Amino acid sequence: MYKQLSLGRLSPLLVVATVTMSACSGLGNQHTASTEKDWPLHGRDYTNQRLSPLTQINTQNINKLSLAWSFKTGVSASFQATPIVQNGVMYVALPYNHVVALDAKTGKEIWRYQHNRKADWKMCCGPASRGVAVSDGKVFIGTVDARLIALDAKSGLKLWDIDVAEDTALTENTGLLSKADAKSKKERYGGTGIGIAMAPVVYRGKVIVGVTGVGYGLHIDKPRIDAPLGAVVGVSGQYGRSGFMAAFDVHNGAKVWQFDTIPSQGWEGAFAETTSDGVQLNRDIAAEKENLKTHQDAWKFGGGSAWTTPAIDTKTNTLFFGTGNPSPQMNDVSRPGDNLYTVSLVALNTETGKIKWHYQQVPHDVWGYDVASPPVLFDYVKNGKKIAAVGQAGKTGWYYVNDRKTGVLLAKSDAFVPQHNMFAKASKEGTVLYPGILGGSNWSPSALDESSQTSYVAGIHAPIKYTLVEEPAKGDLPAIQYVSSEPTNDARWGVLSAINLSTGKMRWQVKTEQPLMGGLLATRGGLVFMGEGNGYFKAYNSSTGQQVWQSKATAGVNAPPISYEIDGVQYVAVVAGGNAIFGFPAGDEVLVYALH
Repeated sequence: MYKQLSLGRLSPLLVVATVTMSACSGLGNQHTASTEKDWPLHGRDYTNQRLSPLTQINTQNINKLSLAWSFKTGVSASFQATPIVQNGVMYVALPYNHVVALDAKTGKEIWRYQHNRKADWKMCCGPASRGVAVSDGKVFIGTVDARLIALDAKSGLKLWDIDVAEDTALTENTGLLSKADAKSKKERYGGTGIGIAMAPVVYRGKVIVGVTGVGYGLHIDKPRIDAPLGAVVGVSGQYGRSGFMAAFDVHNGAKVWQFDTIPSQGWEGAFAETTSDGVQLNRDIAAEKENLKTHQDAWKFGGGSAWTTPAIDTKTNTLFFGTGNPSPQMNDVSRPGDNLYTVSLVALNTETGKIKWHYQQVPHDVWGYDVASPPVLFDYVKNGKKIAAVGQAGKTGWYYVNDRKTGVLLAKSDAFVPQHNMFAKASKEGTVLYPGILGGSNWSPSALDESSQTSYVAGIHAPIKYTLVEEPAKGDLPAIQYVSSEPTNDARWGVLSAINLSTGKMRWQVKTEQPLMGGLLATRGGLVFMGEGNGYFKAYNSSTGQQVWQSKATAGVNAPPISYEIDGVQYVAVVAGGNAIFGFPAGDEVLVYALH
């Protein structure tokens, strides 16, 4: 059976009284066995494992999976949201922060919230939202204009609306580029405003969210429509600001705590010459220490965006999240030192926001190696002993496993994508390395099966050239110095990997036509689901990597799938709306599949 539903573009608020949601407030933080059939959180539960316990759809009957219903949202743009399903209702964050509630069984629209953005607000990273949080009878969404909004879960009516941050930072402009550089004659396509991309998470009466857009880089037009990104330029100077993660009261939005991702004291760190496991970073420590004398306030502009939804250890009340690159991006003259806590996995006390530990994957990052893919909590088995751990698929191309209590690195996998010239510096002739600014694994959520100690990771192979531009001062004109990164003309592709966490080796890998940007779903039915930018939505045997099913959408499937059950029927859902950064075609559909 196939049903396509739409109530038109941005239709007025519609409330259907027959759909009751009184149990929403009762869910609170009990996202465990009682909600096995739902998908109540961005990562299904606080571990972010994205492993559905449902088995009705499995390797034996996957060939009978077909479209049950679809819904056209009327907003065609980059679509990255994870739908949330609670008590028969699906909540979807649309591009530009509109929100729609649907009957999760039929796709019928229940209500719609239309977001009115602040006039002239610069969007950091396009219009996409990664999702909402639903708890305490409310739907929470962070916005591209740095607001946190609470809606009534029954009606979609706004309950409160607060400003999380002000757009006050100095931004870069093409006037800072060399006139001899062709990039100076192009128009900027990427804004540099602060905003919120992640889906919030609610825990113990607090809605927790972080900001993006603080790791400033000047974004230049793409060389062609199918190219990933365009050039990104980092100009030294007082650009950007410190990122943060913050908690707000679920009832009224009052701020409970804020953790700044750049500390005012100690931000320069220990001037590490290598990563924690001994890989050389090719730093000029002497030059950095000299620069420190004139850049004592670099922390004020330090960067460290928070890109994706945290994981939470409910036994210890510890929150884990990743931070982005330091500011200015790729250019280190005005930010000497390790630039704490950028490109780090950070553990906070959920009640106070105080730091417990941090693990910096790349000190003094000049490549754009944000810790972007959501962290995942699991018990790591080492020498027959279980250790509470947190895993993360890095843009560097390695999967990291850290001790959840101390942050100590327990293991690092083999590279799940090709690596070349790792941690090489930009040069005047251009230095090509991979993975680069795109990753590795970017914001795409991974999935994890603790029982088999397997992580499933969506990867990107995209060679990037880093170029240094320097010109001496001329008359009244100041000296010019900046670094740009841009994709090469080399082949780009994606790779789906199943990583044996016990050994760090690949159990299997599948190469895909295009870089993977979206996210994964694993199920107890022995399946891994994944979408691609060419519109294909596919399922793989989680043990072997064999493709066992596919469907084709009209837009790029660049968002994480979910699975849920209603009235004894298991569904698999994903949104299809593409990704503008990669040139994947835009669309506006919610697609839901079931066995027929």
